[in-house]
Amino acid sequence: MKATARDFYLAARTRGREQLQDILQIGQLTGRIARLAHMLQRERGASNIWLCSSGRLFAAERRLCIEQVDDELALFQQAIAEPEYLPGSALLVSLACALHYLERLPALRAEISERQITPLNAMEQFNTGLRHLLSIVPETSNVVEDAGVARALTALFCFMQGKELAGQERAIGAEGFTQGEFSEALRQQLVDRIDSQQHCFDAFCGMIDEPLRQRYQAHCEPSREMEQLRRLACTRLTRDGDEPQRVLRWFALLTTRIDALKEVEEALIDAVMAQAQQALGQVLQQTALNESDMTRWVLGHGGKGSERYLDRHLLPLVRQQAQQLETMAQQLASLQASLEERKVIDQAKALLIRHQGYSEEQAWQTLRKMAMNQNKRMVEVASAMVSVADIWQLPTKG
Repeated sequence: MKATARDFYLAARTRGREQLQDILQIGQLTGRIARLAHMLQRERGASNIWLCSSGRLFAAERRLCIEQVDDELALFQQAIAEPEYLPGSALLVSLACALHYLERLPALRAEISERQITPLNAMEQFNTGLRHLLSIVPETSNVVEDAGVARALTALFCFMQGKELAGQERAIGAEGFTQGEFSEALRQQLVDRIDSQQHCFDAFCGMIDEPLRQRYQAHCEPSREMEQLRRLACTRLTRDGDEPQRVLRWFALLTTRIDALKEVEEALIDAVMAQAQQALGQVLQQTALNESDMTRWVLGHGGKGSERYLDRHLLPLVRQQAQQLETMAQQLASLQASLEERKVIDQAKALLIRHQGYSEEQAWQTLRKMAMNQNKRMVEVASAMVSVADIWQLPTKG
């Protein structure tokens, strides 16, 4: 029997409907990934405090987190028991890598329980597993042709990345506050996580509707107390005997914020599902094929509308290039901002050294104390001092 254009048009309709049905299943899988990642983030933080405190803090919390992760892991395994609906080999590769690290989780937990691993190494292993788990999400968008669904998935991935960086901030801060000091390397890690998560959340805010943006801004922005602890960690924290209370407060504040982020994440997942349901509904409402439908379809894919066809195939390349350029721009902007801030702080320190006779360490401590007293960032205090340097002559010590 000779194949006709009508046969292939009907096959295209059927395949499109099947793809949208697969997307609904992928949306459900994304929800499972988000919930598993959330509990893994909690276990990472609790394990970090437990290790840093030599087992004195968070023993019960860590046991509870392990139980909750195992419950979510069982549900995740059920969701991927029949992977036929998962399109594309790249997605399957991401899934295989994630499972590889999840299968090593019992061994990591044993090392932590026996305290045979450093907090930093434990955190890095959690980070690697989470990175592979979250990398499954963007692979799903490569098979999505509906613009609304693709946009919702992209916003969700940006948000999930930001939330993961917030979780890493919680773990890094817990280590420093438990020890009572932040090394230069640990402090830089904390600053990097703070800056990077903000880039992710800014991108997310640019892709969502106003109600969800307002919800994020109302419930998920860092609190004033959290910002104070951030500044303390990023300046010159010293041991004062208040370490156990401070780390518990830090963990509680960050957990409250991350739980609020989780609620917004659930709303984003619902948005993905709603977009997919809407697109599928439109496909299912298609009427029986007639000649005018066939003509419009051909024109849209091979005639005057061929640009749409080409755009659809160029989309993955454009998306990849845009992500690379955005990453480079963010890295350069972050580096430039850091250099500018350091320059301003150095100028303020030079003023204090020249006019007050301070050592470099004394000048740094003075700026830090002024920033804490005024509840401002150190660079803001330094900038104010430098801006009036010409008219406000600090008395020179004789």
